[in-house]
Amino acid sequence: MNTANTTPQSMLARVSSMPLVAILRGLLPQDAQSIGVALYEAGFRQLEVPLNRPGALDCIASLVRTLPEDALVGGGTVLSAADVDAVFNAGGRLMVSPNCDTDVIARALECNMLCAPGVATPTEAFYALKIGAHALKVFPAEMVGLGGLKALKSVLPKGTPLWPVGGITPHSMAAWVGAGATGFGIGSQLFTPGLSAIDVNRRAAQYINAWRAIGA
Repeated sequence: MNTANTTPQSMLARVSSMPLVAILRGLLPQDAQSIGVALYEAGFRQLEVPLNRPGALDCIASLVRTLPEDALVGGGTVLSAADVDAVFNAGGRLMVSPNCDTDVIARALECNMLCAPGVATPTEAFYALKIGAHALKVFPAEMVGLGGLKALKSVLPKGTPLWPVGGITPHSMAAWVGAGATGFGIGSQLFTPGLSAIDVNRRAAQYINAWRAIGA
């Protein structure tokens, strides 16, 4: 999927079949290949490496080299246009940020990347969509809550991808989907540094099975 002629719209269409993003905070370059394969074999197709840990760009490059073409790899905690360029140059085509920053979104769009900025309010959500975001990372999900997400969905354009991030478990996914979630970003409940590939694969399978059971 990480090719220059792949559009964000085509990436989003492919993501919609399994819209779970693995957030690999603290992933080490020497573990990237085994962890990436473990996630892919379990069914994950979106992998995000946050940039606020050493070695993140090396991990992104390793994942891009290792995984099949239908895997979408990118960077998280992208806070500047320079961060966008760094992720793109490492082969990443997914841009995820914790906030809604005009320069970051604009640069991701220029790079033809799938853009998912973080929002927590209607003002942020509408602004992100206005300037071109393809999906919205609802963050922190624990603060927004089920009621907040339901209210947010009721006023946003129909079909807006909403991906809560923060504290999502396999058991809580159904309630979030009922409130309007169309996908999820999953972090420490899925991966923490030091976990074996076998453990990550097992956890990932639980999320995949839970999503399929919901029938979303």
